[in-house]
Amino acid sequence: MRRRTEVDLMKYTFHIIDVFSSTPFGGNQLAVLPDAVVISTEGMQKIAREFNFGETTFVLPKKDPANTCRVRIFTPRAELDFAGHPSIGTACALVMKQHVRPGDPIRLTLEENVGPVLVKVARQGGGFHGILTLSGKIEAPSGAPSPAELAAVLSVKPAEVNQVFFAGAGVPFCFAQLNSNEVVDRAAMNRAAWAATLSRVWSPHIFFFAGDLRDGGKLYARMWAPALGIEEDPATGAACAALVGVMASKHNFGGTVYRLSIQQGVSIGRTSEIEAEARKSGSVVTSVSVGGAAAYIASGEIEVPPSALVS
Repeated sequence: MRRRTEVDLMKYTFHIIDVFSSTPFGGNQLAVLPDAVVISTEGMQKIAREFNFGETTFVLPKKDPANTCRVRIFTPRAELDFAGHPSIGTACALVMKQHVRPGDPIRLTLEENVGPVLVKVARQGGGFHGILTLSGKIEAPSGAPSPAELAAVLSVKPAEVNQVFFAGAGVPFCFAQLNSNEVVDRAAMNRAAWAATLSRVWSPHIFFFAGDLRDGGKLYARMWAPALGIEEDPATGAACAALVGVMASKHNFGGTVYRLSIQQGVSIGRTSEIEAEARKSGSVVTSVSVGGAAAYIASGEIEVPPSALVS
């Protein structure tokens, strides 16, 4: 909903959702503007910076009649082509606040810059649960930093870094597997090492974890993305999607479904629980899915000045 005030400001409704948590004040915060028509790209970026969450989403009319709506995703510094918790959180917010027709489950197709993203929303355990599914190639370029280089960025010992690799499913990440949860918790950003090692490579965003990468394994993770204005992300669905996709694509995995359970955000007091899955046909990963709970927090209105609107 949007309405004009007496001083020629437009008021836009927003909802705040905690994603990948079944209870309030956990998971990853998200602001959703369910009717963002007429807000300019520059205005969206300013609003995202004002909320200062990991991401803010703006819902717009669909371009393809087969889809539900268009969604644009902004961090405090940049627009993203795709992100996991904003996709799930936006879909859940639209269902929670009845911006879409009721049903159970409800399937929404979000038009994002990366392409159509399917999100299924259902009631589960008295709350809401969303699962996004993304089709398309998993990128996994070579050229990742060495374990010693990543160790310097993370302020840990080189022997505590098992492997480093690049992968992406709409958003690129640099992954680092560490040898224990304690090392993950102890890691601290070395800004000079980050600037020297990661600031100009394929991905400057670091998703580091410990745990079992075999099918059905459990991981304990953290993620830093200073280039996007995210010092530490409580939950990173896009990284989890890329991780299951790249692991399932390996020739030594002969199954058809690969799953991981990821816990993230513990060290910053916003525990997130993420379920990720990749489906494989022959040697090709056909889809990746990421799911979790969502908790409604608040709704309100933000006043948007004419300078932030499309002229």
